[in-house]
Amino acid sequence: MAQQGYRTARMEDRSEILSYLETDRLYTAYAIGDLEPALFGDCAWAGAWQAGVQRALILHYRGLTPAALFLAGTTGGLRAILEGELRPESVYLTCRSEQLALARGFYEWPAPVPMWRMVLKPGEFRPVAADCVRLGAADARELETLYELGGGLAFSPAQIEQGVFFGIRAGGELVSVGGTHLASPTYGVAAVGNVFTHPEHRGRGLGTAVTSAVVEALQRMAVHNIVLNVGQENKGAIRIYERLGFVRYCPFLEGPATAFSALR
Repeated sequence: MAQQGYRTARMEDRSEILSYLETDRLYTAYAIGDLEPALFGDCAWAGAWQAGVQRALILHYRGLTPAALFLAGTTGGLRAILEGELRPESVYLTCRSEQLALARGFYEWPAPVPMWRMVLKPGEFRPVAADCVRLGAADARELETLYELGGGLAFSPAQIEQGVFFGIRAGGELVSVGGTHLASPTYGVAAVGNVFTHPEHRGRGLGTAVTSAVVEALQRMAVHNIVLNVGQENKGAIRIYERLGFVRYCPFLEGPATAFSALR
């Protein structure tokens, strides 16, 4: 389909999708991880081309609730995709700050959250030793119970088997956990996330310890690009990640949004 000088189309070829995502590998790391066979079936991809060159890409990932919508590229290309190719209704939207006005032209998005994409700086990882245990599928219910104390995180039990999770127990109870949103040895990327400590056990460095254990495991898997997302207002978490060797890469926005067509 052609829109405003752009040609738009759905994308299904992994190598073609990866070629575009590699133009900003650290910002698109989550999308690169979704190329894994276990995740790819839950994805819809669309691109926009101008004069034969790809200018934009949108990913709709349906493996979480709400589904994720990721925008990358020029505003003109993204507008063309949203107008004619791919515009799901209720989503958790992610875009760069300069794309906010565009996104709000198509979505009711009252409160996008300012975030930092942080990346582990090569050679700068400073591990923290602690008594962490690797968690598996049998620990899923215990993980969910802990996460419920924080109002719920972007967690699905399927992430345990597909990723890396470590926890710390006190008196037999799981009190701190860190994991991954995705881990892709195939493409050498991983996204650290789902880090949470029971309110009664905070201030003891447990979150730092479990995050460190996750990073160490990912490095043993030869994952070269390890990223994470953190709210710009979350100064405490930012200090923890910086202590481990993460640096701020770029700002972006995320949050739940609803397409205007759905509202009508």
